[in-house]
Amino acid sequence: MIRSELLQELARDNPELRSEEVEQVVDVFFEEIAQRLAEGGRVELRGFGAFSTREREARKGRNPRTGEPVDVPAKRVPYFKPGKDMRNALNE
Repeated sequence: MIRSELLQELARDNPELRSEEVEQVVDVFFEEIAQRLAEGGRVELRGFGAFSTREREARKGRNPRTGEPVDVPAKRVPYFKPGKDMRNALNE
């Protein structure tokens, strides 16, 4: 599902909301998750899963075009751990 499909589905399920309001709700939802992760926090949605960040250490990489070694700096990356209900639904 892509963002536009999500917006359409939410608009269909909530006919009392204008499409602009549905889009605003989705925007706020994603912005809050991103902001919390940027602050180093964790977002847990019961029955769905938890978003957090993980540290990646600096490493040596390779330029795929030239094969030359390049330094890849340390960074934080988003991580998603599915909840028990989601894991069960995927494996039924």
